[in-house]
Amino acid sequence: MRFALQTDFALRTLIYLAMQDERATIGDVAAFYGISAAHVAKVVNQLSRLGYVRSIRGIGGGVELARDPRDISVGEVVLAFEGNLHLLECIGVEDVCVIQPFCKLKGVLAEAERIQTDYLRGVTLQDVLPTRRQTRRVEAARQGG
Repeated sequence: MRFALQTDFALRTLIYLAMQDERATIGDVAAFYGISAAHVAKVVNQLSRLGYVRSIRGIGGGVELARDPRDISVGEVVLAFEGNLHLLECIGVEDVCVIQPFCKLKGVLAEAERIQTDYLRGVTLQDVLPTRRQTRRVEAARQGG
């Protein structure tokens, strides 16, 4: 399985915000990862609608996590951005294939999906955060020193 670019950017944005001690801007996130600010803005809009981040306008504004990183499941974010994670259409839809009623592959793939989804739901944003030291190294390298 491969996630959409929007899902990738959503997870990276959440990680960046969780590493910060204060609000960040869309430009901060985009610059840190070297990605498009327009894409980050779209992702932040969706993350805000889903209740993962707060967007504050005006002077001193920016973007911040709306929930504790320990309360944000990586799996829930992935499902919110990806929709279903079916490996094949037949897993979520009936009458797609003539062998569907007795197909053993469908059961195998359905179980693989269940294991993957359960695993991702059990991983929190806190679990995937880099250390402060790792973050400082990245920032120093980006600034040329």
